[in-house]
Amino acid sequence: MAMMPVADALSAILAGAKPLPEETVALDAAYHRTLARDIAALRTQPPQPMSAMDGYAVRAADASDLSARLKVTGEVAAGRPFERTVGAGEAVRIFTGGVIPAGADAVIIQEDTRAEGGHITITEAAIAGRHIRSAGVDFREGDVLLAAGSRLSDRALSLAAAMNHPDLPVCRRPKVAVLATGDELVMPGSAPGPGQIVYSNGYALRALARAEGAETVDLGIAADTVAATTAGIRRAREAGADILVTTGGASVGDHDLVKQSLEAEGVDMAFWRIAMRPCIIGNPVSSYVCAYLFLVPLIRALSGRNAVHHVRERALLGRDLAANDQREDYLRARLEERDDGALIATPVIQQDSSLLGNLAAARALLIRPPLAPAAAQGTSCDILRLPE
Repeated sequence: MAMMPVADALSAILAGAKPLPEETVALDAAYHRTLARDIAALRTQPPQPMSAMDGYAVRAADASDLSARLKVTGEVAAGRPFERTVGAGEAVRIFTGGVIPAGADAVIIQEDTRAEGGHITITEAAIAGRHIRSAGVDFREGDVLLAAGSRLSDRALSLAAAMNHPDLPVCRRPKVAVLATGDELVMPGSAPGPGQIVYSNGYALRALARAEGAETVDLGIAADTVAATTAGIRRAREAGADILVTTGGASVGDHDLVKQSLEAEGVDMAFWRIAMRPCIIGNPVSSYVCAYLFLVPLIRALSGRNAVHHVRERALLGRDLAANDQREDYLRARLEERDDGALIATPVIQQDSSLLGNLAAARALLIRPPLAPAAAQGTSCDILRLPE
């Protein structure tokens, strides 16, 4: 079977991905969830003109002369409006957030006045509309301020609350099940025997999935038998997983049984080989890079996100690179910003897919297209930033 280009593989993965069903959650549970529908304001903010400063509500016409002396006839605090109208020659003490009383059209801050018993003397001329937040200056009832497909930030939750929404419609979280395969794997904290290695892939994959808003299920380690692998696949179904991620057992060896087990469980294989490096095998770097490139966009699509694809950035090569072969390379790279603002991406020397140390230290993946010619230090290149 010919190897599939990375872009084609991602398109095939996303082809059938639709947002999961809608559910309603309280605001405190909606952080980093994806809106299922547009959200409109249920109220106008502010509902009435309000003071932006502590001072005095006045008629600008009465306070344009620096010698003006006004009688203080009352007080307005936030939540306690003034019930009367401000008349000629009058002022009302007002605090930030207080409703502008009828008749007033300006606020003089207290620093621009001099209090004398029950009167104030103006030391800075008033300007109509100054220090007043007009009704609806933030938003009006019916304004759509949060769009379907957006991931809710902390600031968006504050806005939704101000719009008077106690809860929000969001897409259900995708559930990602992770199954490791391999007789050689033992859990962290164990004493590995001859030929054994400590299992690490699942921890990164589940963390990556959770960071994108998914729920995760740890299916543990399956032995290198068809029975054990198929049992793991069945556990994923029983757990209600939307996505099954397997690590290991997916190359061409005699003990690589994932493909055989999936087919035995009735799973049709859309494709099997991708023209990329690191390849889709069980090595830690391969597992992580492939999950970042393919699993993350799939989670975003099922979550209902508008933006599902990674955004490429431009950088300059930090060292010379040789010509590439027919595979698309994703090289672990360090990033630094020069004094002139240029971003420098320097691929690590050792790119073996078993080396977790330089994956943890990398800040980006430097993308080398298939059959790319040799590139000199300082040449422009594409990168994908890795999560911090």
